[in-house]
Amino acid sequence: MAKRFIYRLTLNMSIFFSCLLINSQSAYASGDIKGSKLVTGTEKLIGDVTTWLMILAPVVAGLLIIYFCIRRSAADEMDTKKWNNRIIVAIVSCIGAVLGSATLNVIIGYYK
Repeated sequence: MAKRFIYRLTLNMSIFFSCLLINSQSAYASGDIKGSKLVTGTEKLIGDVTTWLMILAPVVAGLLIIYFCIRRSAADEMDTKKWNNRIIVAIVSCIGAVLGSATLNVIIGYYK
């Protein structure tokens, strides 16, 4: 009973949405989108955020690695492995953040 209801509901919804797509009209933006405040502001925002991320990620990762090394020095054998893993995660995360922000800067550079 429930399977039949779900099947019919899914079928009716797919028919409804396909009718909407067939009867829809295209809308085009008028004017220059590239020069709008929204686009230029978004470009500047992403550029500033990625620049700050490239600066802050290594600094924060360095501080975390120092903290993790201090904690590792006071830990026993089992905890030493956990702190080693945390150091590796901090390094990999730093590399990922810097590469990601550099990639975004390169992509945004093509739109200027």
